[in-house]
Amino acid sequence: MSVPDYMQCAEDHQTVLVVVQPVGIVPEDQFFRIYKRIASVAQVSIRDSQRNLYIRYRHHYLPENNEWGDFQTHRKVVGLISVTTCGSAKEWPQTLDRFHSQKEVFGATLYDSRLLVFGLQGEIAEQQRTDVAFYSSYEDCPNVEKRVEDFVESIFIVLESKRLDRATDKSGDKIPLLCVPFEKKDFVGLDTDSRHYKKRCQGRMRKHVGDLCLQAGMLQDALVHYHMAVELLRSVNDFLWLGAALEGLCSASVIFHYPGGTAGKASGRKPSLAQGQGQAADAGKRHRPGAQEVLIDPGALTANGISADTSSEIGRAKNCLGPEDIIEKYKEAISYYGKYKNAGVIELEACVKAVRVLAIQKRAMEASEFLQNAVYINLGQLSEEEKIQRYSILSELYHLIGFHRKSAFFKRVAAMQCVAPTIPEPGWRACYKLLLETLPGYSLSLDPKDFSKGSHRGWAAVQMRLLHELVYASRRMGNPGLSVRHLSFLLQTMLDFLSDQEKKEVTQSLENYTSKCPGGMEVLTLPDGLKLPPVAFTKLPIIRSVKLLDLPVSLRPHKQKGLLENNMSTKSPFIYSPIIMHTRGEERNKKIEFQWVQGEVCEVQLMVYNPMPFELRVEHMGLLTSGVEFEALPAALSLPAESGLYPVTLVGVPRTAGNITVNGYHTSVFGVTSDCLLEGLPSVLTSGCVVEVIPSLPRLQLSTSLPRSAHPLQPSKEELSSSVSVQLFNGETQHLTITLENIGSEDLETLEVASKTCNTKEKLFGEFLSWDLDEAVSQLPLKPGQSVTLTVNIKVRLDFSGGENLLQDLNDDGISVTGLPISSPLRQVLKPRAETKPLGSESSKTDYNHVKPIMLGVIKVGVTVCLKSREGAEDRRTERQTDCSFSHVEKKAHRG
Repeated sequence: MSVPDYMQCAEDHQTVLVVVQPVGIVPEDQFFRIYKRIASVAQVSIRDSQRNLYIRYRHHYLPENNEWGDFQTHRKVVGLISVTTCGSAKEWPQTLDRFHSQKEVFGATLYDSRLLVFGLQGEIAEQQRTDVAFYSSYEDCPNVEKRVEDFVESIFIVLESKRLDRATDKSGDKIPLLCVPFEKKDFVGLDTDSRHYKKRCQGRMRKHVGDLCLQAGMLQDALVHYHMAVELLRSVNDFLWLGAALEGLCSASVIFHYPGGTAGKASGRKPSLAQGQGQAADAGKRHRPGAQEVLIDPGALTANGISADTSSEIGRAKNCLGPEDIIEKYKEAISYYGKYKNAGVIELEACVKAVRVLAIQKRAMEASEFLQNAVYINLGQLSEEEKIQRYSILSELYHLIGFHRKSAFFKRVAAMQCVAPTIPEPGWRACYKLLLETLPGYSLSLDPKDFSKGSHRGWAAVQMRLLHELVYASRRMGNPGLSVRHLSFLLQTMLDFLSDQEKKEVTQSLENYTSKCPGGMEVLTLPDGLKLPPVAFTKLPIIRSVKLLDLPVSLRPHKQKGLLENNMSTKSPFIYSPIIMHTRGEERNKKIEFQWVQGEVCEVQLMVYNPMPFELRVEHMGLLTSGVEFEALPAALSLPAESGLYPVTLVGVPRTAGNITVNGYHTSVFGVTSDCLLEGLPSVLTSGCVVEVIPSLPRLQLSTSLPRSAHPLQPSKEELSSSVSVQLFNGETQHLTITLENIGSEDLETLEVASKTCNTKEKLFGEFLSWDLDEAVSQLPLKPGQSVTLTVNIKVRLDFSGGENLLQDLNDDGISVTGLPISSPLRQVLKPRAETKPLGSESSKTDYNHVKPIMLGVIKVGVTVCLKSREGAEDRRTERQTDCSFSHVEKKAHRG
């Protein structure tokens, strides 16, 4: 026996083995449909008895394993069910011959057999035969399960007769010596009359009868026979069979202690249909799926002579091993098996059974010792498929006892065995599937979100090796997109553990893969249903802060002060609280005070860092937004190797009005497109990512006919300044031409001009500026691209009647009269106002220092006049300076 059954468990010792095989050409899907229905009959309650018979089905079984049926009877094929398709009566003789040939393979051990024929109709199908059942089709076969139950009952009759025959002590009869296949040559020529030989025969027969009792549902009798066999075999040092007797004793004790089974799940055995009077009354008590105990009826004999299990709980507890003793006897049995090279399969299966029992007892360390022993059991030359199966089962058993990393190790060994050099056609798909199953054991998940929650778990070196193997396996499968996804995941999650050389190698490999199959943000679905989430390169580059920038001064919108003053309900009360309760998420959702304008270019500044030891090229980088229609203008970056924080400005144009939220950014690095959301980057600093976008506003460009001033006025934050200067004599007139061009996309409907003249010495008065708006207003509304011209007359008229005190003051101090400039053009609702406000006529007492501008219009002209005089001169000449600017009123003093 060279092929072990890794699914063996202790309760299998009480089952009878039935093989189900096709005869001739049978469609595979149809065969397994019938096989599934047959296998559903796993437990049958025998009529006129209080015992159950358990069946183990196999659709493939090696005949050489059948030769070990005397050693352990649950390995013996006692039933055969053949499934065939027969279309006509002509094919029937050939089909019947094939069935008989199939029976001859297991003929030495078969108790009974059945042939299920599908598709044959006519006279042959109408014949009543015990061993053949005819069905019109695979779909129309309603009583398959009932036929199987009848077949199992016939097996039980033979089994019970053999048990009674072997268990009867016939004095004077010679007990045959039961042997395993490799022992037969060792007993040739032995003295069969020696006491040692007779004890050996008796001990082996007792053990064999114990197996039959266990299969027949006589648990107490089985325990008694096993105990007697152990004593007899121990006295003659028959170690191989002593080990089998000990294992049988363990199996019977496990069945008693753990009726739910040790295979990892409760048995789904289906009881037979209750038949006969009185059977239905207590059928619910006897037909318990998964329960191994039977009801006790001491001394009961049925009409057909089959006795029930006459054991009692007292007797059972007396002969049954305790949980601790079960493991000790398993160890002893395995040590005896280890003495025989040809018993490697028996030893390995015994280790597996003991591990399943220890898993139920939650004794993981002892279970690992049995598994460690199983690893080193030599089974000779195994095929590659058998090696894969062995390592896979070892992995599952380690997982069963909670050794997840050890389980992952053997699963990975099995994966590597799938693509061994000796295999002509390597199974890369099977290798990839097994590698995926190892991920939990190495604390590895393919979801990048699991790596952003906290510290790294597991061994990074092993995880990187496993990811490399996934990349290679997916490439050999012919799926480059899968290779790109795994390599991207490796670069994103293991970047901190990669050396400089490894970073270069991984990125180079990624560029090679993406040249054939670019990486994206779609979810990849594998054939088995597993979904691979997208990988976003949030570390290439690393973002430290995100800041939304206000528009340039010339583009900023400003609310009219009159509206603010009248709408006092918009102001909320200020409540001070020393407790600051906010999170980064609230900061990101916080609305920013300034506004953006529809159709204007808006900017977001990122502080980025390149962690790579080489220059990082970001082919495309743009903003991800929501709330309004937004046109992101991508940028291309080239960051130096391991650069410090580097400012990067991303721009875009909002196309509609509303509240816009900056959710993140998208990049294209090494051929992989990534969508990086700020909510997944807890280390990013931001003062808010929500800003209001208002509808488009008009824009004006101003130009004048006078030269610029050498001393421009300083504007406030909300004003634009463009100062011009002119020198005039008293009484002289100068014309200032102002050209206004609409450079925006909105019509200009209203134009307002206002001026204000201020002085610093209370001694100057006069009216300097005048204009006519009729011609300019007639050209409104001003379409985009059109311009209008406005002429402002500057005439200086000063009164020097103040006498010598005035001249002295003028000689000592320069007088500056500053007017309000032409101010911000970004207003849409304008009020017409064309008149000027003259200064008062009193020169000594009137205070002009506190006169404030009235900001009601678009264009406001300011005047600055500087007076100079020469004392003692006959003709007094005055030098005058006029400034037109874009700033607020300011006071100037000039000495000279």
